[in-house]
Amino acid sequence: MIGMTSYDLQACAGLPSATKQLNDTTQIFVYTGTQPQPSYGGSTLIPIGDIATTIAQLSGGGGTTCSAIIRLDNDRVSDVHYTGNNDEMIGTDGICSIITRGCAREPEGTMKRSSGGLFGPVSAFHPPKTPNQSTTATYSTQAGATELNTDKNSKDSVIIERK
Repeated sequence: MIGMTSYDLQACAGLPSATKQLNDTTQIFVYTGTQPQPSYGGSTLIPIGDIATTIAQLSGGGGTTCSAIIRLDNDRVSDVHYTGNNDEMIGTDGICSIITRGCAREPEGTMKRSSGGLFGPVSAFHPPKTPNQSTTATYSTQAGATELNTDKNSKDSVIIERK
């Protein structure tokens, strides 16, 4: 989805549940998705539901919700992050596929192409490599004039003027 215009993003992922304009060139789109927990019929002979739930919980899966936080810089997707209890039994962020599935099934012309390797650069276990953000997308003019005070013994505030 990196490089995709906001119009193409909304065409394949739908309207975001929330948006935030960070500065003149940068905005955040938030998409949320929920996948129902699988339901297993009750059985007195073999407790399939209990066994499946236990396996899902022990293997780190069993998530049902995901939020995709997508940064747009100059009206193009520059970063995608996922949050929530979104892991599947195999891999991470699997529940988030309900948000990005439309974009993956029919790639838009403005998307960055992914290729290489047997399974490509994207896997259930690691995200694809993406370039660093531009400074205009990550820093406001206010933030550029200040810095973090790393001196533990200082009586000044945690954010101080840049020297």
